[in-house]
Formats: sequence, structure tokens, C-alpha cells
Amino acid sequence: MPSGQQIEIVHREQRATVVEVGGALRTYCIGEREVLDGYSSHERCTGARGQTLIPWPNRLEGGAYTFDGQEHQLPVSEPEKHNAIHGLVRWSNWSVAERDNHRVVMTHRLHPQPGYPFALDLSIAYSLSAAGLRVTTTATNIGPKPCPYGAGAHPYLTVGTELLDDAMLTIPAHTWLPADGRGIPHGEQPVDGTPYDFRAARTIAGTELDTGYTDLLRDDEGLARVELSVRGGDAAVALWLDESHPYLMVFTGDSLPEPEHRRRGLGVEAMTCAPNAFRSGAGLRVLEPGSSFTGGWGIEPGPGA
Repeated sequence: MPSGQQIEIVHREQRATVVEVGGALRTYCIGEREVLDGYSSHERCTGARGQTLIPWPNRLEGGAYTFDGQEHQLPVSEPEKHNAIHGLVRWSNWSVAERDNHRVVMTHRLHPQPGYPFALDLSIAYSLSAAGLRVTTTATNIGPKPCPYGAGAHPYLTVGTELLDDAMLTIPAHTWLPADGRGIPHGEQPVDGTPYDFRAARTIAGTELDTGYTDLLRDDEGLARVELSVRGGDAAVALWLDESHPYLMVFTGDSLPEPEHRRRGLGVEAMTCAPNAFRSGAGLRVLEPGSSFTGGWGIEPGPGA
């Protein structure tokens, strides 16, 4: 299979499939209802569906950055925009470290390489419960020097509508990140009075999003939630992100190369740092030798599940 070993976890009517390639989340459903716009076991992942983005999420301008006085050049993996995109581990083989009916832990060792001469031990724990799906990612610097680090995830949510235009969206953010034609942010602006203000639920129709957000509204537990729903409340889903994720990216898929995937699912990326953080420093983590960083996000199925 193009995505390697398939690992299914189950809790009552909930089922999720995690795969060997990228340690990615391929499917998540409740009964017959698909919560993710994923891909089949006989397809190669496209559009970064369900992939984990380490050691940086989103785009890095030109793939070049300076860290600790040293200049580094990563492969330009988005050649049409001359960027490095979505990290280094999403096409790597991951291993099953722990497994139970409702939970699996995937691990991977990222060895030093050109452009990123640092070593990380990585783990992703996927678990199902009555509350939905929880994903916990941990990175440990096993090298002798400090290293730059960021992480993200790239699931596409669906509430069963043929297109996103028929869905309602809530984004709990006061601030958006304007970006240039290459997808590189250039500052921050309030969402007030812009097409990017989704603090109150409204229809997605007519809005194209490939947009970064920060300054997130959080509940008493420190969680922010992006909510997708159908008018009348027949179906809903929320993606939550903890305080280790101060940024998020929302993508309506208009620029996907496969026309049949455009505006079909909503890409919601929980990010520990901003796009281009290796250059801008916005949200960038520096892991000292032997230190670890853990972040969590998850999906809560709503009515209709």
C-alpha cells in the first residue's frame, strides 16, 4: 500500500486509521460518518492530508535560514514558490512503539542531514475516547547542540457536505497573518472588518482561505476550537488545539492540484510556530540537548456523530 502499514484504532463507534508513512492520520469516522476528508488505502497521500509537519510546519522562504550563527539550506520542496514546505518526516517510515485497541504510539528518529544537522526522537500518540480523538506529539533533542523546532498537523475536516460552500465555519482568532504570493507572512493584522473574521459562525461560501491566524480565543482549559458545521446543527465537528499551538492555518483547498479535492474538506493546521518561523523566529522553539517539547490537539465530533 502506498502509505505502508495500516493501524486501526477503535472506541465504540469511532474508528481511526494511522499509517506507517509519515505516522499520519489517514481516516477518522464515527459509524458511517466520515469526520476527515482523507484518502483510501490504495492512494498516495495528496495535499498533506493528515500528515505531521516536523521540524517546521508550513513554508520556509527559500529553504534558507540562520541558526546559532550558522547558515543552512534545506531542499526546496515547493519549487513553484521556491520554498521548503512542511518539514522532513511526512514521507518517512514510522514505527509502532505501543498499541492497544483504542490507542497507538508511532515513533521516528530524525537523523542529521543537509540543511538540518540536528537529531530528534519523535513520537505521536493517537487515542480515541468518549471525547473524540486526541493527538499528542513529543520531540526530544538527542543531539549535542541546541536545535530549532516547530510542529504542525494537517487534517482536513468534513461535515458531509459536497463542498465547503454549504458549511458554517468558526475560527477563534483575533488576528490573521497577511502573506505574499509565496505564502510567506509579512506581519499581523486584526481580523475586524476583513473577509477573514470568522469569530462568529458564518458560511464559507465565497471565501478562499489559505490563511494563518494567531491571538486565539481559548476556554478555561486553554483550548481553542475551530468549528465546522451544517446549518440547523445536523452535523458538526471541532478541532481543538492546546496552548503549545499559538498559531493555526485554515485552508479551503482552492489551490490543490487535483480539481476533485478543491473545497471538499477544510484543512485546519495546528501549529506551534508561524509559517517561516526558522527565519522570522515567530513562535520558534529552541530545544536544548536532552530536552523535550510536547503539544496536543484533537477532534471533537459534534451533533450528527
